[in-house]
Amino acid sequence: MKPVTQQILNFGQMIKFSHTVFALPFALSAVVLAHRDNDVTLQAFFWILVAMVSARSAAMGFNRIVDARLDRLNPRTADRHIPSGTMSSLSAILFVSGFSLCFIIASAMISRLCFWLSIPVLGILFFYSYTKRFTSLSHLYLGMSISLAPLGAWIAVTGRFEPAILILCIALLTYIAGFDILYACQDVQFDKEIGLYSIPSRLGVKTAFHISSFLHIATFISLLALFVVFDLGIIYLLALAIIGALLVFQHRVIRPHDLAHIELAFFHANSAISILLFLGILGDELLRYTLSGQ
Repeated sequence: MKPVTQQILNFGQMIKFSHTVFALPFALSAVVLAHRDNDVTLQAFFWILVAMVSARSAAMGFNRIVDARLDRLNPRTADRHIPSGTMSSLSAILFVSGFSLCFIIASAMISRLCFWLSIPVLGILFFYSYTKRFTSLSHLYLGMSISLAPLGAWIAVTGRFEPAILILCIALLTYIAGFDILYACQDVQFDKEIGLYSIPSRLGVKTAFHISSFLHIATFISLLALFVVFDLGIIYLLALAIIGALLVFQHRVIRPHDLAHIELAFFHANSAISILLFLGILGDELLRYTLSGQ
């Protein structure tokens, strides 16, 4: 394999590019909903897509740089690219700088408002990497920062803020935070030894599971509220029913005493939930468009 190709693969693996599928469908769902009353050109859609992927890549790369020392000490993460020496810190810094610039340029191509918002958004995304050092609410902060995706997509299309889109943002916030709490259960002992903050290490794994369940119930309620507020239809309801079943599945397959299937739940179930949400909303909008005869 050529060195350049290998380097690209290393960057993709470092930021877990495949996990972009978690938040991106929420952002695309916001675009579909905003399209009801606003035209979305192919050019605008392209720059929205570039902005979303760039912001996520920059934020994840920044997290890997900031956490490199901790990752080196943690047996579960010691084989990540920077701690293992597969990638240099300089390469990672250049990667983050490049995608940060790409995000700012893409935002500027969308609108002047998006350009001015791009800098503080990057600041919010980057700051997450430090939160686990002083607060157990880092999971909620992560959810909040990622929930900016549908809000940003909505503003990119409409040019304005509207409270209704916050329902989708809350759904994404609680969805991400709820699972991040479960994921953090793998590092309870390490976090205690190093002095990092997380809900599992501070309140115990069993309590963490209860909090995660509560957050995912809030996710489902938010998605149900989305059905009402945006007057969605049967296709969305069918997708929502499957999403509810997958949320239950996550909490059945992962138990406080058994985290063996956490990767299965983390990637496969979460990917399915995000994609189902988007397909449910897109399917409903296509049906609405067809029935309207336009």
